[in-house]
Amino acid sequence: MSATVNAEFFSAIADIESEKGISQEYILDRIEQAMLAALRKDMPEAAEAAHVVLNPKKNTIDMYIERTVAEEPENPETEISLEAAREINKRYKAGDVVREEIDARKFGRIAAQAAKQVIIQGIREAERSMVYDEFTSKEHEILTGTITQADPRTGGVSIAITSNTEYTEALLPAAECIPGERMHEGGYIKVYVVEVRKATRGPQVLISRTHPGLVKKLFELEVPEIAEGIVEIKSIAREPGSRTKISVMTNDSSVEPIGACVGPRGSRVNAVVDELNGEKIDIVKYSEEIVEYISAALAPSDVTSVTLLDEKRSCRVIVPDSQLSLAIGKEGQNVRLAARLTGYKIDIKPQSQY
Repeated sequence: MSATVNAEFFSAIADIESEKGISQEYILDRIEQAMLAALRKDMPEAAEAAHVVLNPKKNTIDMYIERTVAEEPENPETEISLEAAREINKRYKAGDVVREEIDARKFGRIAAQAAKQVIIQGIREAERSMVYDEFTSKEHEILTGTITQADPRTGGVSIAITSNTEYTEALLPAAECIPGERMHEGGYIKVYVVEVRKATRGPQVLISRTHPGLVKKLFELEVPEIAEGIVEIKSIAREPGSRTKISVMTNDSSVEPIGACVGPRGSRVNAVVDELNGEKIDIVKYSEEIVEYISAALAPSDVTSVTLLDEKRSCRVIVPDSQLSLAIGKEGQNVRLAARLTGYKIDIKPQSQY
């Protein structure tokens, strides 16, 4: 029996494709699988021979059993005896395929409900897969989210983030928040997508405000020369909420990389500082000459000399006595960031000792 199905059924599937971006082919395939599973549950004796075909062009659902005619059937699920086949039609002979239509009214309510659940689950899985694929494409990028909830006990913040037409909730843990930054429900915030993982309840998007990648991407947004590849950020050393050092370079002699990052009257770097809740940013010029690079990394202090030591990736830096505290920085922050920026262990000594 070929059951004519109301065109609204297939129209609804087309609506799902247009609204959620899930292809009709995928949905119809899931529905066929679900209905077939339910049919096999109702008719276990013909499980291997059962078929379900949805035809959106004709608005029909066909359910039937197909068995091959055999003089001596070995598998009653997939084969039918010649004698039984000829009771249906005298023209059947061995090797023919007998197709028996199934009355849709025999399709049990319980099985139909089970099929419905499988269909719903299939659509959910498709949606989750689409969300996962979309946000995976945004790994190591910046997204703007809306703060939906701030937990004063843990310090964590729930953020609703959107990419194109896909939406998900992500948790910004206290450890990934910039220290001292206040967040209010309903406010907008930029976050760095560190990683996207698959989870049972849908994709888990790991976001951060403390990751060095956030600084890099913010400069890409503010500095056209970086976005275009004219200026390159070589390294970043960051202590979130306090201070960041970045080194930049360019192969275009007509472009001054530090000036490009600072912008007219400091507009570009100030935009990044504002987004980072006042975090101080030192921009230094990268150099292949490591002595020159280390000297630049210790800005804003002056450097008298840099001596590379025999110990691997280690150096001694001499600074004027008046510059010692500036070179070291508060609680050793300046030299610590310079060491991380250059990858060298830096031992600072005042000039009076040498």
